[in-house]
Amino acid sequence: MTDFTMTKGDDGVAIITWDVQGKSMNVLSAEGPQELNDLIDDALADDAVKGIVLTSGKPDSFAGGMDLNVLADIRESVGDNPAEGLFGFIMQMHGLMRKIELAGMDPKTKKGGKPIACAMPGTGAGIGLELPLCTHRIFVADNPKARLGLPEIMVGIFPGAGGTTRLIRKLGLMGASSFLMEGKLVDPHKAKAAGIIDEVVEDPLAAAKEWVLNATDADLVKPWDAKGYKMPGGAPYNPAGFMNFVGASAMVNGKTQGAFPAAKAMLSAIYEGALVDFDTALRIEARWFTHILMNPSSSAMIRSLFVNKEALEKGAVRPADVPDQKVRKLGVLGAGMMGAGIALVSAQAGMEVVLIDRDQEAADKGKAYTEAYLDKGIARKKVTPEKKEAMLGLITATPDLDHLKGCDLIIEAVFEDPAVKAEMTKKVEAIIPEDCIFASNTSTLPISDLAKASVRPEQFIGIHFFSPVEKMLLVEIIKGKETGDRAVAKALDYVRQIRKTPIVVNDARFFYANRCIIPYINEGLRMAGEGVSRALIDRAAQMLGFPVGPIQLVDETSLDLGAKIAKATKEAMGNAYPASVADDVTFWMVDEGRLGRKAKAGLFDYDEKGKRIGYWPGFNDKFPLLDEQPELTEVQHRLLFVQVLEAVRAVEEGVLMDIREGDVGAILGWGFAPWSGGPLSWIDMVGAEWAAAKCDELQAKFGDRFECPALLREMAEKGESFYGRFAPEAKAA
Repeated sequence: MTDFTMTKGDDGVAIITWDVQGKSMNVLSAEGPQELNDLIDDALADDAVKGIVLTSGKPDSFAGGMDLNVLADIRESVGDNPAEGLFGFIMQMHGLMRKIELAGMDPKTKKGGKPIACAMPGTGAGIGLELPLCTHRIFVADNPKARLGLPEIMVGIFPGAGGTTRLIRKLGLMGASSFLMEGKLVDPHKAKAAGIIDEVVEDPLAAAKEWVLNATDADLVKPWDAKGYKMPGGAPYNPAGFMNFVGASAMVNGKTQGAFPAAKAMLSAIYEGALVDFDTALRIEARWFTHILMNPSSSAMIRSLFVNKEALEKGAVRPADVPDQKVRKLGVLGAGMMGAGIALVSAQAGMEVVLIDRDQEAADKGKAYTEAYLDKGIARKKVTPEKKEAMLGLITATPDLDHLKGCDLIIEAVFEDPAVKAEMTKKVEAIIPEDCIFASNTSTLPISDLAKASVRPEQFIGIHFFSPVEKMLLVEIIKGKETGDRAVAKALDYVRQIRKTPIVVNDARFFYANRCIIPYINEGLRMAGEGVSRALIDRAAQMLGFPVGPIQLVDETSLDLGAKIAKATKEAMGNAYPASVADDVTFWMVDEGRLGRKAKAGLFDYDEKGKRIGYWPGFNDKFPLLDEQPELTEVQHRLLFVQVLEAVRAVEEGVLMDIREGDVGAILGWGFAPWSGGPLSWIDMVGAEWAAAKCDELQAKFGDRFECPALLREMAEKGESFYGRFAPEAKAA
């Protein structure tokens, strides 16, 4: 069975159809390039063929990219010189693309070639756009759901099959920057306006066939193959182009802080390639692409953000023997920010939602959150008034608990007080069907304790959303001690319905995400209290790839929330609670009334609109700056290890049942250094032996919170890695 097939029509048009069997969207396999190459050779050699149309057998898409496992397989299959094997494979891809682009034309006169068009029924991403870019004209269906772009940078690589070089030469640096450096995906009309594709039509196949039958020699010559070609916006060696490239370098480094190798490698490929002819530029692109594929960061990012993320979304940890648990009617208790957000994403997924609060005014306010969100969508022309009306019609906002009758899932998002939650649990369970699953959105309270208020603890589970619900990609599902498989399956199926990524963890204080986030914030506050510059702390974190530093993060989430968590934890742990300078900072700030952004006064100063205007100088009157500031790497190691060690302990204690969830959850949940692939991937990258030794060094200098976990010590002594020992395939072996 082949991925590519060809039919030759009586009209002289050869149609090559890409249709990978058993997949809803085409992906390029290891065998695909050779199959396509052979068909192109056949069509170019056949005098009866006047032109070629490349299309897809999928009704709504062209292709979703390359199967990234192919690159990993190539690297592992070529023995002692993986770089040579990867470079060879990439250059073969370039050879195929260039063959399509030149289409048999005379190399000197650029005449005599056969026109090759691409007819795309819908989405084309990654190689699914790089391949069309080397054809002579791209026709895309007028499909509003279609998305076109080159999102490779989002998984730690960059377009390496000619997409980088072609898009830069087609659009210029500034025109291509958002697509290459941000991985932007757009609809067909925006892609045409940007100059990426040529036509948006109702029937792309018919339009493409008509075009190839009427194309002239001049229609086939790409701008970069034409005499006198000049790069749009200017090349690096002329004044206008030089300024663009300087600006691009500043923009990339400003956004990545140097923490993401792929962005730097891509910019290098763009700059160096812009100095030479097109074919040399392709070789430069291939070398930089090989370089980034050999970087352990790319392997870790691909594994976590592509392979593992996809596996979790497809139900890798779902109980296998439980039938489909699709949610039909959802009850949301509490119409505050979290409850309103949950109602919004659930209505977006087409569910009937009952949004409950103490009175009608509070419930209506929660529903208004969805209305305001949809109004913004209408203003941006992403939502129609009809869709708004339909979505709002799915949400019933009411204080009347009787409306919960018929619900098959309840999500409680009321005040973080065990007594309040217990009262609501009892009231609601008296009304809902006996088979209804009850979930709590608590962020810190143990699920097993909350389940004590339930008469059906096996149907009680935690579904922890991150704020803002509509933007955050991760949902943390928490199994209590008595939670049954059907409740787990229900939670996972619900998360799939709202198109987010789930992780399932066992119950423990702070679960998984917060047990890592809170030490990150506290370590930042601790250092600030010790006299380390707050700017150094935040910048050190950002240079590691974290979206925000711990000082800024605590201001965003509010210091009084941190104080409440600290007090509750101290009450629960008693004498075992590890008091620290972080508490001194937090409680003092709260006493000063500086609660963070919401109070327009925190560790930062704010203007009247709530915009940060700088670190608050008064802080260092209470906590004076050290005369000699610590080294950057020391600050970074403290911020990294307090999180990483909690992830290791979560594995050690059985809170994390699958290490894939530890890495994916860290990146999606709180933005843990995406370049690393997650905390467990990071340890594999640096080695357990080095990590254990660094723990000893940090513990000796800063305290027992950096004590090396027994699991990590054992792995260091045995020379083991997390993915070597705990990955599903390793455990199966």
